[in-house]
Amino acid sequence: MVDRLVNSEANARRIAMVESCFGSSGQPLAEQGRVLVGEGVLTKMCRKKPKARQFFLFNDILVYGNIVINKKKYNKQHVIPLEEVKLESLKDEGQYRNGWLIRTASKSFAVYAATSTEKEEWMAHIEKCIEDLLRKSGKQPPSEHAAVWVPDNEASICMHCKKTQFTVLNRRHHCRKCGSVVCGPCSSKRYILRGQSDKPLRVCLQCFDELNRERARPPTQPTPANITPVKMDTAGSGGDSSGDEDSDDDDDRVTAEEKHDEPKFYGDSDKTEETNNHSSKDSAK
Repeated sequence: MVDRLVNSEANARRIAMVESCFGSSGQPLAEQGRVLVGEGVLTKMCRKKPKARQFFLFNDILVYGNIVINKKKYNKQHVIPLEEVKLESLKDEGQYRNGWLIRTASKSFAVYAATSTEKEEWMAHIEKCIEDLLRKSGKQPPSEHAAVWVPDNEASICMHCKKTQFTVLNRRHHCRKCGSVVCGPCSSKRYILRGQSDKPLRVCLQCFDELNRERARPPTQPTPANITPVKMDTAGSGGDSSGDEDSDDDDDRVTAEEKHDEPKFYGDSDKTEETNNHSSKDSAK
């Protein structure tokens, strides 16, 4: 079905519309062989709280952004190659229902659909795109994925020392290896985690020790290629903290509770649309 949509006029119009909605804040999305498979609003679990985000599923990438004006304008565009994605279904828990994890080597996060049916549709379409993409490329799915960050509001004290209470002065930080919320002194070490960045990233003391043990393993058990140790001062919570921010976590213009339309997944409707368009042109002759 995707192959049939590659050169369709409807597909080209949809991709052009997505580009126009992001405007100069987004990158060009039209490429040879790229198909817009579906679109809709999902609730993304951000660092501070769940927030509504607009998602666009293509046959090779997943794109999402902040909603400025629904169906008209989006910003803070994120593009995720599907060959790097692994999905993991989440069990319903309290107010968080119909969710799943989107895991990649550089970033992992949870999203939630409005209904169980929407969840099934999203996951099925994403999985199918990933399966087709890997089959055509001959690549293997990635084995290493970034940790999912624990939301700030789920930790009032440091998850490592179990003592430090978070205040305006005692900031929350996230370990990039395990995703735990930790205080400055308990996250004073850094490691280069290749899948996430070429720069040293904050890790908690427990992960730092585990990474060092992995490094000390015999040559027959090499250190994973995505992990490189670096030296860092242990002065406490000083140093950079800007990297702890979720880059799309600061826009509250559309909240997770707002009503949104059901997602749209394109397929047989294109055939009908194309047929109707050609029939109208023939009738006008």
